[in-house]
Amino acid sequence: MTANWTLERDADDIAWLTLDRPSASANSLSRAVMEELAAQLQSLQDTPPRGLILRSGKAGSFVAGADIKEFTTLTDFDSARALIRGGQMVLDALEALPCPTVAVIEGFALGGGLELALACRYRVGLDDGRLSLGLPEVMLGIHPGFGGTVRAVRLIGAPAALDMMLTGRNIRAAQALRLGLVDVLCTTREQLEAEARQIITRPPRPRRASLALRALSFAPLRPFVRQRLLREVARKARKEHYPAPYAIVDLWSRYGAKGRAAYEAEADSIARLFLTETSRNLVRVFLLQDRLKSLGDKTVAPTTRVHVVGAGVMGADIAAWCALRGLEVTLQDRDAALVEAAIQRVRPLFDRRLKDSAKRDAALARLRADAEGRGIASADIVIEAIVENIEAKQALYRQLETELPAGALIATNTSSIQLEALRGALRDPERLIGLHFFNPVAQMPLVEVVHTASTPASVLARAVSFARQLDKLPLPCRSAPGFLVNRVLAPYMLEAVHAATDGVPLDVIDQAAMDFGMPVGPVELSDMVGLDVCRNVGAIVAGATGRTLPDLTPIESLIRAGKLGRKSGEGFYRWHEGKAQRPATSLVARTATPTVLADLQDRLLLSIANEAVACLREGVVSEAQLVDAGIIFGSGYAPFRGGPLQDAKRRGIAECVARLQELAGRYGARFTPDAGWDLLR
Repeated sequence: MTANWTLERDADDIAWLTLDRPSASANSLSRAVMEELAAQLQSLQDTPPRGLILRSGKAGSFVAGADIKEFTTLTDFDSARALIRGGQMVLDALEALPCPTVAVIEGFALGGGLELALACRYRVGLDDGRLSLGLPEVMLGIHPGFGGTVRAVRLIGAPAALDMMLTGRNIRAAQALRLGLVDVLCTTREQLEAEARQIITRPPRPRRASLALRALSFAPLRPFVRQRLLREVARKARKEHYPAPYAIVDLWSRYGAKGRAAYEAEADSIARLFLTETSRNLVRVFLLQDRLKSLGDKTVAPTTRVHVVGAGVMGADIAAWCALRGLEVTLQDRDAALVEAAIQRVRPLFDRRLKDSAKRDAALARLRADAEGRGIASADIVIEAIVENIEAKQALYRQLETELPAGALIATNTSSIQLEALRGALRDPERLIGLHFFNPVAQMPLVEVVHTASTPASVLARAVSFARQLDKLPLPCRSAPGFLVNRVLAPYMLEAVHAATDGVPLDVIDQAAMDFGMPVGPVELSDMVGLDVCRNVGAIVAGATGRTLPDLTPIESLIRAGKLGRKSGEGFYRWHEGKAQRPATSLVARTATPTVLADLQDRLLLSIANEAVACLREGVVSEAQLVDAGIIFGSGYAPFRGGPLQDAKRRGIAECVARLQELAGRYGARFTPDAGWDLLR
């Protein structure tokens, strides 16, 4: 027995090797875990058992992967390669044991965890709805490094293995069996261990990819497959932004997942990727995500009943998401027909998320129309998602407070109004909290948990824990105009209007942002948010921060014509089946000068960075890392850059300040560097 591994031999001389990292909720393959595994495997090599069953001591999970925090300690190619080669040799020793080896998989086996299982001859999985197998390393700017780029292709063939590695997507139970990632699926833990024992006593022929799949890895065919793969990768990611998927294709096309050279090349490749800015930033983002997940207080009683007022797009989507997450939800609006129409509109979300008809019906049954507001009296929390109007919200709060049970919270989904302007309508203003969800609710992970200086810690803790109960990332924000995400996006989107006024075509503005790495440009983002919402938020933030608004006449004209963006089918762009049709149009009949075009990317992105610095200085969010996390998870800001403040540090604070001063001299005071830049030095 070691600190992490327990080895036992039963009466049938079957060895049971169990991984259970103490004081950890999930197993991961740290350096210490791998060193201890090497020692255990050496003892098994010296005195081989009849067979080896490798399992987790954590109920409901196998191994989450490598210890990602150790990635941050790698400073040079040699140390990175040594770490990887050490892990490869341990799994080589597992594969070389002279006896049948079986991985018993419950829950997730991801990254290095799946690579550990792939080094066994057989794999049995527990089909309890939680089985999830994947090689998600590409999400961290790297690829499998413990032999996964070789063994996965060898087991299930190049198409499926490369798809797993290039997309990072997880494979569920039925597909894992169909692909051959697992040999057997079981429905109980007892059956799982019995099946593993049966495989040891009567080992079948180990699986491998079919001849047809193996043929795709033959040298004459690989160049043709490589070109197709590179075209698919290029549609999703640029090599200078995300080099890992290109490295995956390169490894396979050069070696075909065959021979010792393939393992050596895998180690060389991942060692280089570890040291890239992309990988360092993506690891940082992963750790920031974990930090936000950890903010929930497990001692807080879970919410069971939610009442949502407002059956518009946001209100209906919030209500649907709460029902999907297991809560009892009532949805209210001024007219029963509006509520019923909203419930019908969100039904496709349940269809997409829940393939099991019984679970889908149960979730839909948890979402009930309630035009009369009967659910208020039994709600743990009421979420207000009505029009962005202070008087309307205050009138609603006065009504709610007469019906709410003691201790229930009122949460506003306002995107920009400060809580101080709303809470005066309440006899108990401390029960008001902000829960700002982002659109679309089902896809955007962040929820800004907005509080005032006098919000009780217990209320803030309840709101944060509620966000985690919904599987969202909670970001505590001090009440301020636009909070964090809309505050920093407002100058970015307004700068797009300034640029358009300077004669820059709309699609050129968007392309400049996308060339930087943004998922969409500011013009398309405005259409996605809604031009009416953008105008209102922009006016609120500009007024509060003293910024000068650009000429909004073209936007006002579109709004008056009912062209609000994606939700109406047309805004700056026409929309078809949820996608923008981007013409090369301008808002004014003149052409931008070369200087304007040369400045365009900095005008857009330094606007975000400068406002993020202001939010840090004002204490809207408590620290720079959380500012970056909020902007990444709330707006999709290019993750490989690590956030606007992290990217500014990479570029150099002095250079950013000097560039802002240059832009201020050319375009106006809106580019004046914020005093908070000194906080980053």
